[in-house]
Amino acid sequence: MKLSIERASLLKAVAQAQSVVERRNTIPILANVLIEAEGDSVQLRATDLDIEVVDRASAQVTRGGATTVSAVTLNEIVRKLPDGALVTLTEDGATGRLTIEAGRSNFSLATLPKEDFPVMATSDYASNFSVPAPVLRRLFDKSKFAISTEETRYYLNGVYMHVADSEGGKVLRCVATDGHRLARIDADLPQGAGDMAGVIVPRKTVGEMRKLLDDDDMQIAVSVSETKIRFATPDITLTSKVIDGTFPDYTRVIPQGNTRKMEVDASEFAKAVDRVATVSSERSRAVKLSLGQDKLILSVNAPDSGAAEEELSVAYSDERLEIGFNAKYLLEIASQVDRENAVFMFNSSGDPTLMREGNDTSAIYVVMPMRV
Repeated sequence: MKLSIERASLLKAVAQAQSVVERRNTIPILANVLIEAEGDSVQLRATDLDIEVVDRASAQVTRGGATTVSAVTLNEIVRKLPDGALVTLTEDGATGRLTIEAGRSNFSLATLPKEDFPVMATSDYASNFSVPAPVLRRLFDKSKFAISTEETRYYLNGVYMHVADSEGGKVLRCVATDGHRLARIDADLPQGAGDMAGVIVPRKTVGEMRKLLDDDDMQIAVSVSETKIRFATPDITLTSKVIDGTFPDYTRVIPQGNTRKMEVDASEFAKAVDRVATVSSERSRAVKLSLGQDKLILSVNAPDSGAAEEELSVAYSDERLEIGFNAKYLLEIASQVDRENAVFMFNSSGDPTLMREGNDTSAIYVVMPMRV
């Protein structure tokens, strides 16, 4: 195998591939990236057995072929090469080495047989549709903060992507929860997605897929089966197993009867929470909200470290209310708001609180209170 490729193209492909590779693994081949050269392109494939990413790039292929080398080492080498360099990769079958040349730099890396590289089995995808990158980015970005990190409740370790009914008809919905907070984000249902089975997309997949979504003009082809999900652009294909489990009935958690409404400037609120939480004890990080006529007092009282208080002007006309929250949860939810105002709907100091962006119900968040 012999090919020449621009450094920038190679770096983009290698960086995407090596991020999937697990740093600690007991199977040596899984630390490698499979390089396959054919025609006028090269493709790099990496996997951790749960996720597989295939990245294609244009190259001048002198001699076709395939080999595998350490993904992390290759990425480091290419990253340190000068901008604009033309990189030549040559595989010597006799010595089992891959030579990397660029200008006066020359590297020789050990390879492993391409036959040992595990390729993820193809799946019959029941649903195929395409979604604009900004829509998919919003669905996952606004929900991923609520993904649970508890390994015992593995079915909460991802984002539940499914078709749901809303007031305006069917929508594509992403939900994540860890039992303390919940995010539910809706988008218009793409053509062809109506019969999609609900799947739980794992946390790592959400992170990897996020890297495909930076180009706003791109359409992402999404394919879903009962066991796998695939996101594809013309250059990159990301295939992942989905979490084998049943996502709980989240609709039961979303409060319907909350009538006490507070409207507040989202960024001012987030900054104020951040300021008063500075003195909160690490263990509880509790912030108390005291609501009165058009004003909100945020306070923290940590006997071991100090106390803090800040007053904000808000729109609130219901009876007085005192309620406590984990500061981290409040900050994460407030930081999701793209619009100016955040609307909080309270019931009592012991009931879940609902938050949305202005009058927009396509993104709603639920947070459980805590005793303060």
